[in-house]
Amino acid sequence: MDLSGRVAIVTGSGRGLGLAYAEALAAAGASVVVNDVDQAVVDAAVAAVGGGAVGVAAAVGDTASAGRLVAAAVETFGRLDVLITNAGILRDRVLWKMTDDDFDAVVRVHLRGTFTCARAAAVRMREQGDGGRLILIGSPAGQRGNFGQTNYAAAKAGIAAMARTWALELARSAITVNAVIPVAATEMTKTIPAFGPAIEEAERTGRPLPAWMRHDEGLGTVEDVTGLITFLASDASKDITGQAIGIGGDRLTLWAHPSEKHIAYAEGGWTAEAIASSWDFPPETYGIPAPRR
Repeated sequence: MDLSGRVAIVTGSGRGLGLAYAEALAAAGASVVVNDVDQAVVDAAVAAVGGGAVGVAAAVGDTASAGRLVAAAVETFGRLDVLITNAGILRDRVLWKMTDDDFDAVVRVHLRGTFTCARAAAVRMREQGDGGRLILIGSPAGQRGNFGQTNYAAAKAGIAAMARTWALELARSAITVNAVIPVAATEMTKTIPAFGPAIEEAERTGRPLPAWMRHDEGLGTVEDVTGLITFLASDASKDITGQAIGIGGDRLTLWAHPSEKHIAYAEGGWTAEAIASSWDFPPETYGIPAPRR
């Protein structure tokens, strides 16, 4: 994919998945604005990305930070074509132990940060008049729920809903909006007992992750996710919008949207007693499935 002439912002790109996204876009020819909260991390990421990348140290969530990111793209490179909203934090606790601050901090960065940055980017892209790409980073937790992640799962579910909404609103402007659901070996996945030893072994020896992890669990390296990011940033994806697309290891998936799966009717409406006597809907599964090894 040739992204020469394209300008991209990647939030939360100082390390991990975000840095891999920024490096892949730059390798494809795009000019990149790197972002992290720590200036030293930003400087190191800019050097790693190369290609004339610029950095903005800012915590996403407020309108001013979003404006700074868009301004950096426009003032340095003259335009904005792609936004990847990757910035995020974790404050994991079960419901009865989660504080207001735990909840608000995660929602502010993930959900509000995605909103403010996407709004600023959409305004600029609509002014330019030649389309654009909004790539919103979701999570399996937002698709299925996950123990101890009320705040994170809620924010990521909201991001998928915003992708569908914005795809409708921005279609006439030729701006596509998609959610990406990545699964990769990161510091977070190292904490999962079924995955941690294999990830650490691969990092220590330089050997690939085992086939059962890459294929059966769809979990690979951060670099395995970047092909989808580059594709969605390109002209080849111009007809794809409003989707939630998963990638990890050897697996590429399209997530189903919520829909009515079973429907029943009662003439005149449903009483509580009628529902109780007629309820035979098979329950949906929930939660991220446990590893199969």
